Amino acid sequence: MGAFYINAISQFINETVDSITGKLTRASGKAGFYQQMHSQTASWEEEISLLQDVLTQVISAFVDATSWGILLEYPIARRSKRIDVVLICNEIIVVIEFKAGRNEYTVADQEQLLDYCLDLRDFHFQSRGRTIVPLLLATNAKDIENAIFKSEHLVQSMIFANSSNLAPTLLATIKTLDGKCKTQDFEEWDRSNYSPTPTIIEAAQTLYSGKSVIEISRSHAEATNLTKTTTAVINAIKHAKGNNKKIICFITGVPGAGKTLAGLDIAHHSEFQTSENASATFLSGNGPLIKVLREALKRDSTKRLKQEDKSVKAREQERIIAFIENVHRFIDAYFFDKSKIPNTQIVIFDEAQRAWNAEHSLRKFNRNHSEPEMMFEVMNRHEDWAVIVALVGGGQEINTGEAGLPEWGRVIAQRFNNWTAYISPELKVGDHSTGNLTLFEQQPSNVNIIEAPELHLSVSIRSYKAEGLSRWVNQVLTNNPIAASDTYKTDLIDYNIIITRDLNKAKQWLKDNCLGSRRMGLVASSGARRLRPYGLEVRTEFEEPEWFLNPRDDIRSSYYLEIPATEFGVQGLELDWTGVCWDGDLRRQKGVWEFKSFKGSKWLSVSKKENQTYIINKYRVLLTRAREGMVIFVPQGDNEDPTRNPQVYNDIANYLVECGVKEL
Repeated sequence: MGAFYINAISQFINETVDSITGKLTRASGKAGFYQQMHSQTASWEEEISLLQDVLTQVISAFVDATSWGILLEYPIARRSKRIDVVLICNEIIVVIEFKAGRNEYTVADQEQLLDYCLDLRDFHFQSRGRTIVPLLLATNAKDIENAIFKSEHLVQSMIFANSSNLAPTLLATIKTLDGKCKTQDFEEWDRSNYSPTPTIIEAAQTLYSGKSVIEISRSHAEATNLTKTTTAVINAIKHAKGNNKKIICFITGVPGAGKTLAGLDIAHHSEFQTSENASATFLSGNGPLIKVLREALKRDSTKRLKQEDKSVKAREQERIIAFIENVHRFIDAYFFDKSKIPNTQIVIFDEAQRAWNAEHSLRKFNRNHSEPEMMFEVMNRHEDWAVIVALVGGGQEINTGEAGLPEWGRVIAQRFNNWTAYISPELKVGDHSTGNLTLFEQQPSNVNIIEAPELHLSVSIRSYKAEGLSRWVNQVLTNNPIAASDTYKTDLIDYNIIITRDLNKAKQWLKDNCLGSRRMGLVASSGARRLRPYGLEVRTEFEEPEWFLNPRDDIRSSYYLEIPATEFGVQGLELDWTGVCWDGDLRRQKGVWEFKSFKGSKWLSVSKKENQTYIINKYRVLLTRAREGMVIFVPQGDNEDPTRNPQVYNDIANYLVECGVKEL
C-alpha cells in the first residue's frame, strides 16, 4: 500500500483541508487503523493548512514546480510507521517529520527521521541515487540557523524548521541542493518497490507477531532468495508427510544470507502450527542468539501488555521461551528415555555445523554420541514421517568439539541411510560458502540424495550493500590477495571497509557513519589477548542482550565502543557498522597465515590443524558481521613490549591493504 494521500503540489494547495483530511481518514481505515483519534485529525488539519500556505510560496519561485508531488502518510514497513510528508522536487526528496505543538527538536525525533531517510536510500528503488533531505518540523520550536550545503552523502544533513520559518528554509534547501535533473514521477515513486532487509531481531519480532518474514525481506530478482528456499523446504516437508518419509534438508549459504531467518520462517509457518502433532520446532545451540532474541521479544511484549494481568503476561513469557528452544535441552529431554517420541515431527537445527562431536558431548553432558547422531536417533522414533532441517554456515566452526559437516554425512551413511538427504550442489562439491567442505567425503551408494539449487542462499542480505563480502573475506583468509583486491574493487563499491592503526580514529569513524538507530560495536577474536593495552579486554563478561539492544545513552550497549564482543557473542547476530580489532593471534609469516595462542606472558605457536581452522573461522565470523561497513583496527605495536612486536602488526596491515582495503 502506498501513501494515504498523493497529489501534485500545485493541486494540493488548492484542495480543501476537509477534502484532504477525509481522504487520509478513509485510507487510514482501509489500512486497519479504525480507531482514528481526534488528536490525529486535528494534527492533520494543522499540518495541511501550514503546508498549503508554505508550498504556495515555494513553488512560485520555481518554473518547473508544476510537476512536483506531495505524499502524506507514506508507510515504512521495516519501522511499522509512516512518514508524515514526502515532497518530490526534481531530484530532491524532502522527508518531513511534523511535530505539531512541539517546542524542541528531540534526539528521538531526529533519530526516527534519519531512520526513514536511510531506509529510503537503502531499500526504496525509486530513491536510489537521489538526494534525500531530512527536515524536522517542530511547529513551536526556536529558530535554528541551518548550514545548508550539498553533502557527498545521499542523505543530507538534517534541516530544522518551525511553522514561522518553514517557507524560507524549504526555499533555501531546494535552491541549494537541486541538481536540475529530470523530475521524478511522484506517482511512480509512490508505486516503487520498497523491500527492506530485516535484521534477525526484526525478523523474529515479525514472525512472533504472526506475519511472514518474507513480507519485510528484500527480494533479489537475480539470485536464489528466501522465498524460493522456504518454498522448497516446505514442499519437501509436504512430500515427507504425504508419503511417510524421513528426510533431512540442508540449507547452505554465504554468511548473512538469511539461513536462520529462513529457518525461523519455516518453523513458524502457519501450516506447521495448526496442530501439536505437526508443529515445527526451531532449535539452536547458540546461547547469545537465544538470549538476545528472547529479550527483544520480552521487551516488545512488555510494551504491548502493560495493562494486562499477571496470567496473560505469564503465558506470553512461556510463548517467548517456546519460540526458540535450546538444542541441548531438547536432546536431553528425549535421548536417554528411548520410549519417548518427540511431540514435533519437524525440527530446524540452526548452525548445524556447530553440533558437538561425541568426545565433547561426553565431556560436557556425559553423552557418548555426537549431536547429529542423537538428533537422528530421537527423530527416527516416529513411525511414519519426520523432517530435520539443518542450517549450515560455511567456515563457522569456532570452538573445540564442534563436529562440522562431515559428522552429519558420516551418521547418515553409517546409521541412518533410511533418511533421504536434500542438499544444495554447493554441499556436494564444497565452496567458500561451506568452508570448502562437503557433506560426504565420498558419495555414498546407500543414501538417496536429492540435489536442489534452491537450498542454497547465495546472496548476503546482512551485507545488502556488498553481495561479494563473503567471497572477499574468504579470499583474504585463504591467502589470495590479488583476487581479494579485484573483488574489493568490483563488488564492494557501496560497502565501506577501511583500515586504521589508531583506535580513536576507528571509533570516530564509526560514530560519523552510524546514523539514526543503526547499530555499531567493536568486535575482536577471543584470542586477541594483547589488545588490553588499548583498553580492549576480550575476557570481560557482558550481557549480550544489553550490548545488542540497549540505546545509545547506556554504557552497557555496543554504542559506547568500550566492550568488544568476541566471535562467541556475535555469531548468528549482526550490527550495521563494526570495528574489527585485529591482534597477533592471526598474523602473517612468509606470505601465509601464522597462528598463535597467548599463554601466560607469551605468544605460542598453534600447530594443530583443527585449532588453526578455528582461528581462521573466528576472523571469518568477525569480518562478516556488519551490514553496512567496517573499520579494521590493527595496532601499531610497541618496540618495548615483546608481545606487541610492531613488525607483526605492520605485516597484517600491509596484507590487508594488499587485499584492497583503503587506509583511513
